[in-house]
Amino acid sequence: MLSKGQRAINLLLLILAGEAIFILPFVLARIFRPTVLDVFELTNLELGTCFSVYGTVAFVSYFFGGSFADKYPPRYLMSISLILTALGGIYMSTYPSLLGLTMLYGYWGFTTIFLFWAAMIKATRVLGGKLQQGIAFGLLDGGRGLVSFAFGWLGILIFSWILVEKIETATLLERKEAYSYVVLICSVIIAVVGVLLIALVKEDPSVTKNIEKTTTHQLLKNYLEVIKIPSVWLLMIIILCAYTGYKITDVYSQYANEVMGYNESDAAAIGSNLLGIRVLIGIAIGLLADKTRSSFMMIISFGITIIGALIFASGYINPDTSMLFWFTIITVATGVYAFRTLYFSAIQEGKIPLELTGTAVGLISLIGFTPDIFMGPAMGVLMDNSPGELGLQQVFLMLAIFAFIGLLASVVFYRINRPNKSL
Repeated sequence: MLSKGQRAINLLLLILAGEAIFILPFVLARIFRPTVLDVFELTNLELGTCFSVYGTVAFVSYFFGGSFADKYPPRYLMSISLILTALGGIYMSTYPSLLGLTMLYGYWGFTTIFLFWAAMIKATRVLGGKLQQGIAFGLLDGGRGLVSFAFGWLGILIFSWILVEKIETATLLERKEAYSYVVLICSVIIAVVGVLLIALVKEDPSVTKNIEKTTTHQLLKNYLEVIKIPSVWLLMIIILCAYTGYKITDVYSQYANEVMGYNESDAAAIGSNLLGIRVLIGIAIGLLADKTRSSFMMIISFGITIIGALIFASGYINPDTSMLFWFTIITVATGVYAFRTLYFSAIQEGKIPLELTGTAVGLISLIGFTPDIFMGPAMGVLMDNSPGELGLQQVFLMLAIFAFIGLLASVVFYRINRPNKSL
């Protein structure tokens, strides 16, 4: 058993690593979306295509990478991933062509997922034990929200500090220089986190012993066992619908810019501030999930998301309804960020054995995170074909539909995993 101090260090670095890995491909693009479209001279569809290439490579990486977490210690897998991802940031800062940027996102689809994702989920499950899965994943995602919030504001401060002129009057060249500094500084921090993982994280000896005994033949048997578990298939659907909602957070800053009339810096601040809400939601939902059930909280979260998405889709929000805008965006954010705590804390409730965690996460993620493939182009087509408010309304209507499907799947998951019912 690890000491409490070592467990705290492990959790802290797990949180840092868990969000740092996605800063370059997603968080900066989410917070600075209007700026990214300008400095890389992209349309919404072209940026969405980059995300789609990422998702396609990630799709394969989930399947083949999941079993690695059942065979090798997570800290080594995660550290390699962070350093490789940071190297991609150096290339991004040179402003590659559309082809180069697309290839970079494909590279990130491998570096952020293949060795990293299942290893992070399994390490968190081990920290949570049998009775504290909700709070373990709540602290992970709440902490990741705090890290993302910090990176976001660091990026905004660097961007604003480098720009000599006000952002409204800054030239394209000046904005490109400022954004390149944001990318490079974030890349250095990501690499440092990777080094700290190797230096400071320790594995539980009992878990390491089991890892070392896992053979390739056993890994193949693991896949066959996992596909027989009904909860695995339901979690695929639930995560797919929930992650669709998370992908739509990419347009929050664009909505503020195009519909509410915020400038690029203020719109970016909205995206970053919402990440702060993620901290509170992650911890609160994690505690509630341990006291109730993860599936029950998922049902509530999908319901909240549907309400917020339908308000956005209705067209009632405009520059004169600022309070309604904030109420609705916080409502959607609450539902969406709650899922990030819940969908892997539900692995324990779904009666998936600990030794099959990596394999199960790989298979669940294979389908669950396919929005990485289709949501970018789908949103790009809607927003490019119907510029401004109408396109954004259509995006949120799509969210409401997916959330309803997720609600139905969550109800089924809740019913088949009742405490007095065995699989």
